[in-house]
Parts: sequence; C-alpha cells; structure tokens
Amino acid sequence: MRYSFKATPKQRAFIESEAFETLYGGAAGGGKTFVQALDALLYAGRYQGSRQLILRRTFRELERSMVPQTMALFPREFCRYNASRHLWRVGASTIELGYIATEGDVQQYQSAEYDVIRFDEMTHFTESQYRYMMSRVRGVNRFPKRIKCTANPGGVGHAGAKARFIDLGAPMQVHECEGGSRLFIPAKLEDNPFLMQADPDYELRMRNLPEEVYRALREGDWDCYVGQYFTEFRRETHVVQPFALPAHWRRYVALDYGLDMLAAYWIALDEGGRAVVYREVYEPNLIIPEAARRLREADTGEQVTAWFAPRDLFSRRQETGRSVADIFAEEGLYLTQVSNSRVAGWYELKRRLQPVRDEFGGVSPRLTIFDSCVNLIRTLPSVQHDERNPNDVSGEPHELTHAPDALRYFCDGCPLPAEIPRARDYDTVTYEEEIGNVMDF
Repeated sequence: MRYSFKATPKQRAFIESEAFETLYGGAAGGGKTFVQALDALLYAGRYQGSRQLILRRTFRELERSMVPQTMALFPREFCRYNASRHLWRVGASTIELGYIATEGDVQQYQSAEYDVIRFDEMTHFTESQYRYMMSRVRGVNRFPKRIKCTANPGGVGHAGAKARFIDLGAPMQVHECEGGSRLFIPAKLEDNPFLMQADPDYELRMRNLPEEVYRALREGDWDCYVGQYFTEFRRETHVVQPFALPAHWRRYVALDYGLDMLAAYWIALDEGGRAVVYREVYEPNLIIPEAARRLREADTGEQVTAWFAPRDLFSRRQETGRSVADIFAEEGLYLTQVSNSRVAGWYELKRRLQPVRDEFGGVSPRLTIFDSCVNLIRTLPSVQHDERNPNDVSGEPHELTHAPDALRYFCDGCPLPAEIPRARDYDTVTYEEEIGNVMDF
C-alpha cells in the first residue's frame, strides 16, 4: 500500500537522520509532533517487527498531543490502536505511547527493549530520565537503533538538551560523541510553510508574548527560554575575558558545599560596587577537610575580606558536636555566615545582572564573569522558576543550583565596595610631597 505525505526539508532531514541521537526543535510551530508521529509510522512500516516507544512527560500531555496526532495521521487500512494499552500495531510492528511523570516511573520500563525511543518535548524530561531510557534502546535484531527527540527551549531538561545537542557544535552536522553520533536540526516557524499558510496570523499573536517567551518560542533561542529565572543574563554582556584586577579592589569568596558538589567563587568589587567573578572551584565528592584544603590550594594568598557561606554549614552535627564551619576553621578557613534569604538574594542577583549607565556614559551590568568560570556560565542562565513559588529558583535539576546558590550567598553577605586608595598607598611620590622636598632643600 502506498502512503503519500508532505514534509518540509527540515522534517525530511529528521526522518532520514542516521545519527544515534537526533534532536529536531527550537521554535514553536515547526511541526515537531507531526514529524515525530510520521517518522514512527514510516519506521514501523519499513522495519516490520520493530518496537518503538513515544514518550511525553505526563499522560495528559500524551492525550492532548501525540494521541490525536497519530489518530489523524495513521491510516486505518493497516494501523490498529489499542486504547487500553496505548499501543499502535502497524502490521507486525508496535508503537507504544508512554509517559514518565516522576523519576520512579522509569522503572516500569526496566526490562523493556526498543529499537527506537522518541522523546516528544525532550526538555520536559530530566537528564537522569533521559539517560536511563537510553539504556532501553537495545535488541539482537538488525533494525537501526535510534533516539529521536523534539523540543522547544525551556523545561527541566533544557540544560541537558542544550549541552547534549546545541553546545556540541554546528547544527545540521552529525557529531561523533562518546556513546554514539548526534545531530541537531533547528526548526523555526519559517520551516513550516503549511502552518503559515493555514494560520497566517499565528506569528502576529506570538508578538504579544513576553520578550523571553517570544525569543524562545519564535526564534528558538536556547539561551532564553520559557521558565528561565535570570532572563537578564546575556552571554555577550556578562561574560568577559580575564583581565588584571587592580590590587586595591576588595575580594570576597562565596561558597556552597555538600558532598555532591563544592562550588566556590572569588569575586572582586571596584569602588563603585561593580563585581567581577574571577575564579571558580567546582568539584564533587570532597569530604569536609578535603574541600577546605582544595579552597586553600585555589587561593593565591590575596587578601580576602570574607568567606561567605550559608547557615547550614554552621549547624553542629549531633554525632560530632562540630559544624562544617568548625572543620573549615581547623584547616585555616574562617567562614562568615550569611542570612540565606532565598528570594531576597535572588532579587539582588537579578539587580546586579541588569545593565546600568556608568560614570563614563556607557551601559554595563553590576556583575560580570570571567569566561574561565565555565560552570557558573553554564548553570546561571539554566535555572528556572519554582512552579510552587515563582519568586524562587527551582531546586531541580539540583546540579544546576550549586553555582547560583554560591553567588546568592555573595549577595546576601552585603559586600562592601573597594575604597579609593590614597596616593601614599602607591610606590610613587605625590606632587605636594615633591614640592615639600624641594622647599626643605
């Protein structure tokens, strides 16, 4: 039986991709759900006896998108749907529709084997969920093994998807990586002429969205996405190349510590209170004395005004009677406790990220970051609003929170700007002193 369909060039690239992992996405309206369903149908027909799984984060999302899409697309002449099992049969092949709402939901697929797993809206899944399901792509048959993903920027998996596909290299090129090849196919509204012809006012309605939402959904900008907390962050504005810091600038260190991660940042303030984050320590699996020693190794001996740390590091442990701060002090590092006011600290950090006019008439933010602080640059724009408290930063994915938390402790510490040095503080002679020497002579 012949089956005809229309697809855009980008959609065809997705269907024809031979990379182990493929991501098609970016802007809204690119026809992502359609091409995911179409590709599944074509694969099932071509490789009879194959098994596929299409995933959404919740069953409700599945019912609102993939179920009606497959119902409209799959021809009943050779496709049968079992609604109770959420399973399509295409000849001898099967296409299962599933969901993973929680971390524990992956266990329902523990013994499963699939030739292709499809993540519809990959960014709605956590990195751990994605990695676990990758292991379910297996089998002794000779069918091509694939992971096919579609996504818009934003969601709990945004940072993982960005690192996995967008930051990897140029789009529309297959990149060989550990574990298999990857391909990113960017999709924009212009790539879907069918939608633009059917609904020409769609783009006009999108212009009413907030700027960060518009940039994510219309432009497919992966540095700005729906749910992003620090919408003020711009890589081209806040990230700078290292430069020599004046000796009189006041230095601080702010740190977040747990066995899962030690995140510490050296920050210098100029006379106007502008901050520069210039050094980073970001290492997991360090016990308390090792963490303290690692910080001492990173410190170059410059005068640090205060080492800011959160309240929980000062709580004495019942089994030892000592706190993390006590053990740090034994290693020669004396921590200063900050208020750890989450929302107030985040707001102050947002204020520092906003550009303001300086004394020379230029516009620059109150906080910049050396490009050597790679983990802060990676995680700061990736944290999201907490769904239960939009004023707060979400604690998930937890790995993204360590570096921003350390920066928040810096803000909570109310650091003082540098003092303008007096002339006698330099190894030079002032004009008045020189005149005095002449008169004495």
